[in-house]
Amino acid sequence: MKRLFVMGLILSITYLSGCASMGSGDNAQKRAQIIKMKNDTLSQLYKEKPDTRAQLRSAVGYAVFSNANINLLLVSAGTGYGVVKNSQTGQFTYMNMAEGGVGLGLGVKDYRLILVFHTTEALNDFVSNGWTFGGNADAAAKASDKGAAIQGEVYYGGMSVYTLTQSGLALQATVKGTRFWPDSSLN
Repeated sequence: MKRLFVMGLILSITYLSGCASMGSGDNAQKRAQIIKMKNDTLSQLYKEKPDTRAQLRSAVGYAVFSNANINLLLVSAGTGYGVVKNSQTGQFTYMNMAEGGVGLGLGVKDYRLILVFHTTEALNDFVSNGWTFGGNADAAAKASDKGAAIQGEVYYGGMSVYTLTQSGLALQATVKGTRFWPDSSLN
């Protein structure tokens, strides 16, 4: 049993690092990959929730992140990358993210996180401090466009949060913290 657990952990970490990686290349290529991920994610969001297009147009700013998450029994961890756009200035801030938590669950999932900032304070606080704490409950069984995932949205502290599952198999309920910080090499 212990051997199976260790093998599962190694495979999961390998999957997790592959999903959350922005790939190889120089900084300009990495920024271009992140912008492509952002554009693809927003297209998917607009298709699934058409009313969000107007919400993003009127927002102070928004952020889009690609995240890979793993949950092994009582521990949850994830890592990712993304970009924040200040709609007032047009400035992009490239960021990293990491999350950890506790709760019941099992699974691995690749998902996108979209944050819509409704106030300048919320946007500035996110870029400067980037820490969130919350709960998460979800179920996903999805590969490419096959399968389904239960995903939700929440309004919290001057921002709306949307999640879009890309792929994975997970059933989890966790309490977690997520840290976002500017990427010093891409900004």
